[in-house]
Amino acid sequence: MAYDAVVVGAGHNGLAAAIHLAARGWSVAVAERNAEAGGAVKTRELTLPGFRHDLYAMNLSMFAGSPFFATYRDRLIADGLGFITAEDCFATVFPDGTWLGVSKNIEATTEHIARFSARDAEAWRRMVAAFAASAPHVFGLLGAPMPSWQAANVVWRAWRAKGVGWLRDTAWMLRATPRAFLDRYFESDQLKTMVAAWGMHLDFAPDVAGGALFPYAESMGNQSFGMSIGAGGADSVIRAMVKTLQSLGGVLLTNADVAGIRVVAGRAVGATLGDGRSLDARRAVIANLHPRVLFGRLLLPQGKWGRQARRIAALRPGPGTMMIHLALSGLPAWEAGVRLQSFLYVHLAPSLAAMTRAYREAQAGLLPAEPVLVVGQPTVVDPGRAPAGRHILWVQVRVLPAVIRGDAAGTIAARDWDQAKEPYADRVLDIIERYAPGLRGKVLGRAVLSPCDLERDNPCLVDGDSLGGSHHLDQFFWRRPAVGWSRYRMPVQALYMVGASTWPGAGTGAASGFLLGKLLAGAS
Repeated sequence: MAYDAVVVGAGHNGLAAAIHLAARGWSVAVAERNAEAGGAVKTRELTLPGFRHDLYAMNLSMFAGSPFFATYRDRLIADGLGFITAEDCFATVFPDGTWLGVSKNIEATTEHIARFSARDAEAWRRMVAAFAASAPHVFGLLGAPMPSWQAANVVWRAWRAKGVGWLRDTAWMLRATPRAFLDRYFESDQLKTMVAAWGMHLDFAPDVAGGALFPYAESMGNQSFGMSIGAGGADSVIRAMVKTLQSLGGVLLTNADVAGIRVVAGRAVGATLGDGRSLDARRAVIANLHPRVLFGRLLLPQGKWGRQARRIAALRPGPGTMMIHLALSGLPAWEAGVRLQSFLYVHLAPSLAAMTRAYREAQAGLLPAEPVLVVGQPTVVDPGRAPAGRHILWVQVRVLPAVIRGDAAGTIAARDWDQAKEPYADRVLDIIERYAPGLRGKVLGRAVLSPCDLERDNPCLVDGDSLGGSHHLDQFFWRRPAVGWSRYRMPVQALYMVGASTWPGAGTGAASGFLLGKLLAGAS
């Protein structure tokens, strides 16, 4: 069967590219190796019947605020997409029994900040006010191909609107460490810690250069717009995207494992499935894959383009991640206060020093004695994800080594994740129990996914890295996935790549797929 474009991988970026091309009149087929579309955006009854857990991504704020959603909003909503926005977004609990959180109501946020520092409460107000004027320029840059005249135009418009001083400060922030950025604006350790925890969602410990942007954008975005999740589960996004694609004439093939990309005379001309079927591509083959999968499994580097392919495939993974999913009889009884039960995320990242220590231990191949924990409580805003009166807990463990060389705490002897994951999950629950006594007595079911399990489920989560590759400065902006290859075109003619391994990186915003779709449709 022949199509204008063949997309390999039905993650949200691959689907976004397919939808936009189909809307522009292209015939499109998407091949997905699994029985379901979604990539790292999946929801399953993983523990017990009736308990719907988001396997990996839960926070869909980036999708809700994306240019792709703005363009296809009416179609996607008609096809079943719904968001639920939390008013109480995220909080951090401290060992002394205090906590600090960000609610969409700025009065509630600043009142709480003022308990630690009145000066910081005013500084927070000023930063939020400035964000409203800065956001179009910052997100305009993140939503432009890199490099491009569009990106240059964003910078030019920012200079016209905001002046040289704003450009200088923004350029500094893009290179700054989280600690340097937070020290510049705030004085209380609690506020700095709360914001810096967002850096650990990627691979930015407090003293890693380039790590200030994500904590700034997430904190200000949550304060300004709230935090959004998919109604009923993150897969509501994927189900709506699939329905929209099919309504536009696009084809989704599931259980369709691609065995190879076919190249004739230096041009990608289609994909061969494991069962021998061929999907011919007249205009483009789009890989929604990690470059190691593209150039390590489906298309081995060779000939004149092989050296460039090897450079692209050398993209360095970020640290590993563990996911722990719990079915509960009731919400955690947070010792710091019942108010914490209303927050969508609760970070257990007690200090900048603790985050730095966990990061260094993981980088050394050690199981961190006390990792950073992101405790998601989706049923506080979306109770339908669990049976009546029950709840689920979504726990992301950051950061972990892909290969275990030892245990920083000296209590886990296993060096293989299949043997180490359950004892390590016990350590994680022990940490949560310190902040929420009695949690273990509420656990009805538990599922633990180690870094190895992540890669088994999705080969693009290389080494259990949920980020598609480290986001450090040597692999970001025009350097992602490699210098000279940041605009989605690959060394083989008519072959393109999208996904977290490409600009603008990880997240649920569908940015790379939409950007490529516009680049290709504009050239048609």
